[in-house]
Amino acid sequence: MKSSYTPLFDNNNPPGDIFFGHEVFLPGTTTSSHSHPWGQLQIINGGILELRTQDKRFLSPSQYAVWVPAGVEHESYMRRSLNYCSMNIVHPLADRLPHYTCLLEVSPIMEAIINNLKQRQLTIAETEQDQRLVSVLLDQVYQAKEHEQFLPSSDDKMLRPILADLERNPTSTKTLKEWADELHTTERTLARHCQDKLGMSHTEWRQRRKFLYSLHLLRHGVSVKEIALTLGYHQASPFITLFKKHAHCTPDQYRQKFANK
Repeated sequence: MKSSYTPLFDNNNPPGDIFFGHEVFLPGTTTSSHSHPWGQLQIINGGILELRTQDKRFLSPSQYAVWVPAGVEHESYMRRSLNYCSMNIVHPLADRLPHYTCLLEVSPIMEAIINNLKQRQLTIAETEQDQRLVSVLLDQVYQAKEHEQFLPSSDDKMLRPILADLERNPTSTKTLKEWADELHTTERTLARHCQDKLGMSHTEWRQRRKFLYSLHLLRHGVSVKEIALTLGYHQASPFITLFKKHAHCTPDQYRQKFANK
């Protein structure tokens, strides 16, 4: 059952230059299309945030935050329950951040500060100690590594069936050559379309889709070995390597982190 979420803050009266919102979203929660006169960093824990702007779709695991500049229309969808924090940054503090929607890597320091603020349900830093804490957090946001999209999408007529198939079945073993034969084109042409439209190879896109699926399996208690086999690996080590590349921790460390939230 889907539920709708309405943002809490009045667009005409922000409570401060930097302020925070904290929520626990139920599965199937949506936010209708809206915008803010301030920039917003959306940070989650325990799931995947799906956010759409007018021209792009962003899938954000908890290792990344979604930066939405002021005035950008966006809507969100949470497939599963997750902890959510919005860091709202008013002009001119937001001017040093990108003027387009993108993903920013969440550093361990950012994660620790956000968790502290969420535990205390802090909206505005009023004490000197909290002001210093938020100042450190803002510096970390300014320095965060930028990514255009974690899992880019495309309406390209050749890529659309390939991406749709991997969305439905992340463990698909169908090769690019098999797709080329089915679509009456060449493997080289499809590879070029992947690079041009997605900014990455078919193999990289498929690995990222597997990573997102592995987060779902981990949250449901599936063992690391069983996940590796499900994803098509003959042993756990290649899967652990893939996971560490994107999560910067092992699957067991991620599971433990999620269990403690």
